[in-house]
Amino acid sequence: MHNQRRDLPPWRPPRSARHGSGPWPPPGSARHGAGPGAVIGAACFHVFGNWSQAVAHPQPTAALAGALLLIGPLALPWRRRAPLWVLAVAAAASVAYAPLSAPSWTYAVAPIIALFTAVKAGRSRPAATIAAAAYAAYLTLTVVLAEPLGVAAEARPGVREAVLTAIVLAVTMFLGGAGRARGEYLAEMTKANAERARAREEQERRQAADERLRIARELHDVLGHHLSLINVQAGVGLHLMDSRPEQAREALTAIKTASAEALREVRSVLAALRPEEEAAPRQPALGLDRLADLTADAGLPVTTATSGPQRSLPAEVDRAAYRIVQEALTNVRRHATAGSAHVAIEYAPTELRVTIRNDGPPAAPPAAAPAGSSASGGAVAGSGITGMRARAETLGGTLAAGPLPEGGYLVSAVLPTAPAAAPAGGTT
Repeated sequence: MHNQRRDLPPWRPPRSARHGSGPWPPPGSARHGAGPGAVIGAACFHVFGNWSQAVAHPQPTAALAGALLLIGPLALPWRRRAPLWVLAVAAAASVAYAPLSAPSWTYAVAPIIALFTAVKAGRSRPAATIAAAAYAAYLTLTVVLAEPLGVAAEARPGVREAVLTAIVLAVTMFLGGAGRARGEYLAEMTKANAERARAREEQERRQAADERLRIARELHDVLGHHLSLINVQAGVGLHLMDSRPEQAREALTAIKTASAEALREVRSVLAALRPEEEAAPRQPALGLDRLADLTADAGLPVTTATSGPQRSLPAEVDRAAYRIVQEALTNVRRHATAGSAHVAIEYAPTELRVTIRNDGPPAAPPAAAPAGSSASGGAVAGSGITGMRARAETLGGTLAAGPLPEGGYLVSAVLPTAPAAAPAGGTT
């Protein structure tokens, strides 16, 4: 990870996906350690399924049999760090115990788990070699050398047991390989999704930067031309005001025309930055003192509540709060099935908290919700919420938006303000 680019998220695919070998998941990942379930399960099968036969032998054979039953399960916690060593130890313990008991799958649970883990970790060939060696040793001890070693007749496997053991080993290796293939597929899918998301974000940032540059150039051209013309005409008017008032009037008329044309062109340039239904300003900047007018024209019943000592706010904070409420109510009117909305304004000592909530049906499961829309019938999580969040973050604040489990949609913004000033008329 030390060579990872700084602009990429801190994610790397599994080592098996990058190199085709090595343990999977990689060391240090959440799945690297072995869970206790397999260890406990294997120990239960080994002990409860064979303990009565193990202790039936005279000492010290009974103690040896009990130890052999526990070696395999106790080695399993290290199966992800050293899969081949754990497989070898567990298989050796089970093979050594086989001559002491009747054939049973219960004392082979630990080596089967170790074999599955080793194959899934990408160590198929050495794992197959160890499994084949253990199988050959099992048949050698319980069949070929059964008479010289004095193995009891009930401990000798028949053809059926020998064939089933080979089948179980083959199926275990197949399942381990399938698990490894699935893990690599999921890792590749995760990597592909991350790459697509990163590409979309980079494209959006690039498009936003290009649009800002284009608007800045257009504004520079418009304002530079018209302001230069206004400056020249204003100088002419001042120079001729006393001596030739009729020509001064013409200069003032030219200033009026140039300023009107400049305003028209500026509005046309900035129109792309405004929501579709937001008109260009034709009055002083709006703030929370116009909240009552805003909620009255929302198109649905809206209740408001104000808490905290009301005070004069910085102009940019006042305007941003008004625009956030306006955009949230606009989204409710456009996209929601809500019957009412509630707006809460809280004047905290160093910040302004704005909350807009609407009612609606409960949220659907995320998988059923169409992309880019709210499952609860609230504000759509698209450009409107993106714009509100940008307003808040520009002022150093935060904005959160999302459906509520009980139904409806919640937009909550926190805008930092200057220290409390003298009380002023607040909203109602």
